[in-house]
Amino acid sequence: MTGAGISDDFLRKIRGEFPAFRLRYKRDSLVQRAIGTALRIVTFGGMTTYVSGYHTVMAGTLWVSEGWTSMTDCDRYVLLRHERVHLQQARRYGVLPMALVYLFFPLPFGLAYGRARIEWEAYEETLRALVEVRGLDAARKQKSWLRARFVGPDYAWMWPFPSAIDRWFDEAMAKLEEAEKSGTLVLEETLRAHGWTREDKGPSSA
Repeated sequence: MTGAGISDDFLRKIRGEFPAFRLRYKRDSLVQRAIGTALRIVTFGGMTTYVSGYHTVMAGTLWVSEGWTSMTDCDRYVLLRHERVHLQQARRYGVLPMALVYLFFPLPFGLAYGRARIEWEAYEETLRALVEVRGLDAARKQKSWLRARFVGPDYAWMWPFPSAIDRWFDEAMAKLEEAEKSGTLVLEETLRAHGWTREDKGPSSA
């Protein structure tokens, strides 16, 4: 097994699936910086890391933060698994319809069920990727972190119901645990191409 270049190879896979895909830094975009300022205002100072700490797919481009270069190869790979889901969602629903659902359905803040549903699907892929590269325990540790993302200002309080987020998380993990136990959890092909096995675990980002 080699951890070198897994994220680079997965990037090539994304570009093969989405030929117009680009990766750009938020710091270099006036629009992205303006979005960061707007989010800081509408969340009353709650969301201050849109440019510096978050990575965002928008209209076929992955806008990354300064932290992209300091992430481990495994961390970048797990992130790309998440963002690829958003690219697939945009292709499935259409860029504009998805944007409208994400931003406004049924409300832009507090009860943004459309945004929550879109992110649930993507974060389920994050959990699966974590299980594949770091194991079940690493995925289980994300529960409180994910709860905070859904109920707090990072996503403008998109679904502020902690018990609902915990229930979603527990159900997603139960499926992964059953797949792991039954041996039906198949590694993503980029990992297999690098000779990754079920016993391999990448370095922790902690």
